Amino acid sequence: MAESASRDGWPAPKQAWFAAIMLAAANTLAFVDRQALALLVQPIKDDLQVSDTAMSLLYGLSFTMFYVLVGIPVARLADRANRRNIVGAAIFIWSFATALCGVARSFGTLFVARIGVGAGEGGLSPAAYSILADYFPKEKLPAAMGVYQMGIYVGGAAALLLGGLLATVVPPSSIVIVPIIGAIKGWHLVFLMLGLPGFLLSALMLLVREPTRMGEGGHQPSPPFSQLFAHVGRQWQAYVGISFGFALMILVGNATGAWIPAFLERKFGLTTAEIGGLYGSITAVCGVSGTLIGGFAATALRRRGIARGNLYAALFGFVSLIPVTTLFPQMPTVALSLALIGAMNFLAGFNFGGGLAALQEITPNRMRASVSAGYMLMVNLIGAAGGPFAIALVTDYWYGDPQALPDAITLVCAIASPLSVVALLLGLRGYSRAISSAPAAT
Repeated sequence: MAESASRDGWPAPKQAWFAAIMLAAANTLAFVDRQALALLVQPIKDDLQVSDTAMSLLYGLSFTMFYVLVGIPVARLADRANRRNIVGAAIFIWSFATALCGVARSFGTLFVARIGVGAGEGGLSPAAYSILADYFPKEKLPAAMGVYQMGIYVGGAAALLLGGLLATVVPPSSIVIVPIIGAIKGWHLVFLMLGLPGFLLSALMLLVREPTRMGEGGHQPSPPFSQLFAHVGRQWQAYVGISFGFALMILVGNATGAWIPAFLERKFGLTTAEIGGLYGSITAVCGVSGTLIGGFAATALRRRGIARGNLYAALFGFVSLIPVTTLFPQMPTVALSLALIGAMNFLAGFNFGGGLAALQEITPNRMRASVSAGYMLMVNLIGAAGGPFAIALVTDYWYGDPQALPDAITLVCAIASPLSVVALLLGLRGYSRAISSAPAAT
């Protein structure tokens, strides 16, 4: 038996898990760069003299604009070309754009730099999902997807912890003199420091092998859009239900993730350093454990012969999120609020492995990156852009008071969380039909 492949043609486990860990590291770095802005909302807002709504556009819309525009073309390329190289290039681009955030002196230039971050990150997940589906057979794929999605919480926690630590040494509003660049604020320095590791990781991605394409359509050329749309149309309930359900769940996650630091500061008076340490630690422990346990739970259900185990695991997390997301902003003490925030991170992470594996399972090989890009398109338009913006609009225009942020978070979550369950139930129905009426894509 060849060292690089197992008896059934799949890559060797060591090689597969190395790829999963490297891709998780890329996802981690992506969310470090993304979440850093949430920690710095208040100092950036004060420095640039903008509203909550403007900050929500900076966090969501600016990032999503080019993510959406770049995602589909890059995904089509990933269905035809070397996906490993696409991931490496994407890391380099978003890291460079993150560093540019560290020299932005106005809202407009910061907005443009954030567009660059989104453009780079648009090339990551569709290619990464496709790579993982060719490294892991379907009964092991949920666990691998869980490891990859672990990067969301490791990255978010690292941004909060490192940003909080740096804020204790260099306060976000202080003046720092940097060689060549000159005088910048402390929050600029955070972005400059976070951009540097990506240049190294983009080179290290060359250590990951491009896997052989497995399963249905693996050795065929990438199909035209007409075949792609025909396939999605036949299984529309599965694709629309799963994608829309996760988009709404991620709307809640992005909405709360963007505003929890400001919420903790406004309601409980925590400093940037305190928020970074407390919220960052909770995100790391609860989010990472949730993604790992959820991914392996879905894998265990599949191994027991439960064909719908991928989405059963996700459905448990979706339903459990309803009370948690609506109640944490209303807690009377910071300890109770943080406890529910921890539960929210665990349950949100619990959902990803099975849900993403389900999408890959029902998709032919040469369509996987394109389908993943469609999923990311919906997730980012509804979740990444819509979540922070929805809470900002409710705060600024419904309540008209920044101190009403807790009530705005509760209202948005009370609407979006139940709707995510309804959408996922539609997806579960379509997924059941897809796996029972067609050969498995993997």
